[in-house]
Amino acid sequence: MEPKHDIATLDDIKLLVDAFYTKVADDALLSPIFGERLGNHWEPHLQKMYAFWQTVLLEEYTYNGAPFPPHAKLPVDNSHFETWLGLFAETIDNLFTGPKADEAKWRAGKMAQMFQLKIAHFKNNQLNIL
Repeated sequence: MEPKHDIATLDDIKLLVDAFYTKVADDALLSPIFGERLGNHWEPHLQKMYAFWQTVLLEEYTYNGAPFPPHAKLPVDNSHFETWLGLFAETIDNLFTGPKADEAKWRAGKMAQMFQLKIAHFKNNQLNIL
């Protein structure tokens, strides 16, 4: 096995994203959520994720979009986010080591917190509208 290195290139991002989403597709809790939304069209999602993480971690600005809106109506709760974060951290720890790898895990945690708050807010406002 090749020694671990830090996340430094687009190829590293692609390795991370591909390995992570392979785990997501095999996960009993997350797979149905992604399968329902993506069906057999994972490739466009993976391409977005390459660009997103390339922008976030490598400061190569290839992603332009708003990451939250596609997630606003997902039927997810804390257990989904915990599973997602666990798989993400496990993937990084299996493949990489270094400051960017640590930053990726930290940023994923912050995004999960933000998404959970926004989803809860969205659900509460939807209930108030009805």
